Amino acid sequence: MARIAIGGFQHETNTFAPSPADYAAFEAGGGWPGVQYGEPLFGAVAGANIPAAGAIDALRAAGHQLVGTAWAAASPSAQVTREAYERIAGEMVRRLKEALPVDGVYLDLHGAMVAEHFDDGEGELLRRVREVVGSRTPVAASLDLHCNYTRAMFAGADAFVAYRTYPHVDMAETGARAARLLDAMLRRGDRLAGAWHDLDFLTGLPSQCSFIEPCKGIYAELEALERKFAVTLSFTPGFPMADIEECGMAVLGYGDDASKVQKAIAELRGHVADAEKDFELELHLPDDAVLRAKQRGEPGRPVVLADTQDNPGAGGNGDTTGLLAALVRQRAEGAVLGLLIDKESAAKAHEAGQGATLGFALGGKSRIPGDAPFEGEFTVEKLGDGKFTCTGPMFKGFRMTLGNMALLRSKAAPGVRVVIASRKVQAADQEMFRHVGVEPVRERILGLKSSVHFRADFEPIAKEVLVVKAPGPALADPTEFKWTKLRKGVRLRPMGPAYQG
Repeated sequence: MARIAIGGFQHETNTFAPSPADYAAFEAGGGWPGVQYGEPLFGAVAGANIPAAGAIDALRAAGHQLVGTAWAAASPSAQVTREAYERIAGEMVRRLKEALPVDGVYLDLHGAMVAEHFDDGEGELLRRVREVVGSRTPVAASLDLHCNYTRAMFAGADAFVAYRTYPHVDMAETGARAARLLDAMLRRGDRLAGAWHDLDFLTGLPSQCSFIEPCKGIYAELEALERKFAVTLSFTPGFPMADIEECGMAVLGYGDDASKVQKAIAELRGHVADAEKDFELELHLPDDAVLRAKQRGEPGRPVVLADTQDNPGAGGNGDTTGLLAALVRQRAEGAVLGLLIDKESAAKAHEAGQGATLGFALGGKSRIPGDAPFEGEFTVEKLGDGKFTCTGPMFKGFRMTLGNMALLRSKAAPGVRVVIASRKVQAADQEMFRHVGVEPVRERILGLKSSVHFRADFEPIAKEVLVVKAPGPALADPTEFKWTKLRKGVRLRPMGPAYQG
């Protein structure tokens, strides 16, 4: 039995987003458990589809003794503030020092964290952890599929494993795989051979979905290469909204035989490079998407409109109104949009009470260019306290605390309703709608503020999915960002122009 330190620090940073992640954002958690220190972190993540939960279960099943350090996660946003980073990382390192001696370390990381004072949040955290435990103690970590893998990360840990699904239905499973690599290193008393390689193009989030090509085929090839070479591989398509030098795609792997790891990495990288042209994805303007959805959507088989550029899972605040305006303008029938994050409007609805009709200026708080609050009269149809447990494949077991929620119906277009929440989270679970009385499958059109995660729970009921390009900070086309730090030569979209600085 080994003594293993456990910790987690997750944030996906869109450096072009309007709002930073302060310590309060980590206390809120954004749908994930809030900040926890020491022993309480085990109870906070238990039973949820979270990497740390999977790792904890696997390590306990292997008979190891676990020591909690720190756990923290916040909704994707702009940079993590210096104060929040130092407070959380500092407490993790302090508790790790107190726990010594330990035989190993497992960390639940994202891989795309940018702090106000460090472009590579995970690389710096791993450096500090390694400084405490020394070079001989094995360190393993799980990573998000949207990781921007770096040289400092590779140097800071002995093994990484990334998700293989987007939507991320395999988060707990990934944590367990990382734990098994750590257990293997402890039992053999030696490290694994590791290697990685980056790629030279970026692609928007919607085309990274593992339910569709090319990623569906890439991950199938990854598993075939694992069997062929007896290695563990990861492919991270990257988070193309972080203005840092090492933003982008990577392939990485670990195994007993260094030459086999290198060969597997080379083959996998070649497969991804060959698929570059297939990463291009059609985007629809709001009015065009609504018109098509009106023609095709029906109760039992709704058309899903993904409001990708205001995805709270990619740094948006979930408060832009471009798609809502199009639904009202086109007088759509059987249409529901959610979640629109507007704490003030939710409080106003609760104060007015169910059945009241009154004027609202919905959303638009982020002041995104081309966006504004949507003004109109709405009837308050249903109220909720925002406390419920998700049931879908990705967020299953997540205990949501979204504050005041309300279902509003437009007076100008009575067929259009909108679900309001007070705390931001992307619309990736049907329980977010059921909480205020909406059964998604009965609608004709579902407008979802999400890029891809919604597909796990909503695609099975959808007749069609259209990715909508409405105003928002999570741009679907990386060429539209104003880059300043990205390394030269990277193509800003599949088969697109190279960044020249």
